[in-house]
Amino acid sequence: MEIVTKVDGQILPLDETMQPKPNIDIEEQTLPGFEVEVIDYSKRAQWLRAAVLGANDGLLSTASLMMGVGAVRKDIRTMILTGIAGLVAGASSMAIGEFVSVYSQYDMEMSQIKRADRTGKVGKDELEAKKKDLPSPAKAAAASALAFAVGALVPLLAAGFIKDYAVRLGVVIGAVTVALVGFGGLGGALGKAPLVKSSLRVLVGGWLAMAVTFGLTKLIGSTGI
Repeated sequence: MEIVTKVDGQILPLDETMQPKPNIDIEEQTLPGFEVEVIDYSKRAQWLRAAVLGANDGLLSTASLMMGVGAVRKDIRTMILTGIAGLVAGASSMAIGEFVSVYSQYDMEMSQIKRADRTGKVGKDELEAKKKDLPSPAKAAAASALAFAVGALVPLLAAGFIKDYAVRLGVVIGAVTVALVGFGGLGGALGKAPLVKSSLRVLVGGWLAMAVTFGLTKLIGSTGI
């Protein structure tokens, strides 16, 4: 015969010391009277993936600009100024684009919330929870600009202290190569894709972008335009 007691509306057996045994659910791992906080890691992964893509964009755009200008102007000052201009312009463009895009999504979801509020089909607590979950356009814009700037700093820092033209180009290509492999692998890990294939795709695409920019700029510059 088993002696039981009632705790928080649940019937629990008593142990040898006449204390209630905890009713532990192996699947849920919960105890009576305790609340379990559920963390949505999918949203965190989406933000991280967007940050990786933004950094990769900043890296490749700025490096390609620097390589293109470096094809016709060999002095370090011109190359660095080009990289800085690319960083500022790209980060601003990314921020504005992200702000407009997220604000459009915010407006649509707010309209849906207001319609649900007027119909009275959704409770007040649920409406407030939905409002808190809405994306922030300002935060999205800031994160996008910051990610782009972080990527753009790689070729800038690589070229910033090297005066010799040929060595500078080689160092920039080397630094960008390492960063492309890293960003490609991280993006593949977040997307559950094969790491080697993901890294190679990003790397080959980056090399191609820099080569095309360098080659075309060199060709146009040689015509005397």
